[in-house]
Amino acid sequence: MEYLIGIIVFLPGLVSLLLGAFWLLGIELSERMVARLTGLCYLISTGSILILLGMMLQTGQNEVRLSLGNWFEAGEYHFPLLLVIDRLSMPLVMLSTVLVGVIGAFSVRYLHRDPGYHRFFILLNIFGFGITLLFTAGSFDMIIGGWELVGLTSVLLIGFFQYRDEPVRSAIRVFLTYRVCDIGLLTGVALLHHYAGTAIFTQLFNATGGTWPQGGSTLGNGAATLVGLLLLLGAMGKAAQIPFSGWLPRAMEGPTPSSAIFYGALSVHAGAYLLLRAQPLIGSSKVVTGAVIVVGLLTAIHGTMVGRACADAKTAIGYAAMAQLGIIFVEIGFGLQWIALLHITGHAVVRTLQFLRAPSMLHDHHRIHAAAGGHLGETGNHFELIIPRRLRSWLYRLAIEQGHHDTLIERLGIGPIIRLAAFLTKVEARWTAIIIAQAPNPAAPLSSRNSLRSMKRFQIDSINRTMERADV
Repeated sequence: MEYLIGIIVFLPGLVSLLLGAFWLLGIELSERMVARLTGLCYLISTGSILILLGMMLQTGQNEVRLSLGNWFEAGEYHFPLLLVIDRLSMPLVMLSTVLVGVIGAFSVRYLHRDPGYHRFFILLNIFGFGITLLFTAGSFDMIIGGWELVGLTSVLLIGFFQYRDEPVRSAIRVFLTYRVCDIGLLTGVALLHHYAGTAIFTQLFNATGGTWPQGGSTLGNGAATLVGLLLLLGAMGKAAQIPFSGWLPRAMEGPTPSSAIFYGALSVHAGAYLLLRAQPLIGSSKVVTGAVIVVGLLTAIHGTMVGRACADAKTAIGYAAMAQLGIIFVEIGFGLQWIALLHITGHAVVRTLQFLRAPSMLHDHHRIHAAAGGHLGETGNHFELIIPRRLRSWLYRLAIEQGHHDTLIERLGIGPIIRLAAFLTKVEARWTAIIIAQAPNPAAPLSSRNSLRSMKRFQIDSINRTMERADV
């Protein structure tokens, strides 16, 4: 059964490598060929998952492992390449494979004759590899690998329409948010090695009662609190929990298929999966448990309020997904692991359908509205019945401003980083120009050297004038 895990995880990666190699070699595959390769990949993966599930049910196994040895060893430390299918990863891997295959089939017509058609399918297959690697990882070290692939493809697909300025700006904003929050995941995993000497789930958690969700943490209360809070920081960034939720509406600049698979179905649920996988550690600390509940509750309220003030369908669906993710965090905080897992799978399917049907849904709404003579009944009036008018007006103003926390993050976090990057770009350009100007050409005659030096001085002056006019 172990080899089936390798097929499920690595087949999308092999297809992305194949498509990327053809692209780099200048071999243009037809859209039909790209679509058939992608469809065949996820058809085989889905069949492998069903076979594996049937074999596990027949033999009564709750867990299947595939060990690929160690990536490297340094003294007592080693990085094991371990993949696991258990009761937590099985439904999510099955969901991921089916939904990525559906999105691939939908994108064949959606991106027909688009200049970035091949690029989209390469990134889609890389995402399929990354998300299955994340869900089947047997250690937190392996989770980081899938986590980074999912984040990379997310950013590249947000900036998919690179000939426009706004998608590129939004991609940079999402990238910076991811980087800031990923510090929590990386630091937390490093501390796991420091405190426990390992990041493998079976060694880190005392699974004496069986596989997930049974088990307990081997860390002390203080260490569990520190590591749990760091993992929560990483999960908050990926799951768009406040105050890091401002990137989610910007992510809608990407194509609708990628918005559906990333921000409605799979990518945003990676943070919830991380907390579910670390549930024994989180449950051992009341501080972390309380923090998870508070963050989820505030995000659910925030997503509900802002979603009611959104003017476009995709952003409203995005904030609705944010609100549901907040509820999932609350469920995880209260220790309702199975309810949270069922919530993730059901929510992913519903949001994928809503994102893909958003244009048709608007068309259907206008048609029904016209057929009813413009007298469709209003919805959501229960808020108006229980909230006073003045408070209601203040809440709507707060919702339109997205709670102001996004502005604070922009001014105190993202803005300074972008300004620092622009300043370092200026320094690099000037330093490069100076080095070029000071490098003589010994093969050239003296008169040629003087003219070359004059030309380089002119280039430096031009660069300096350009940089002085630049808005850092």
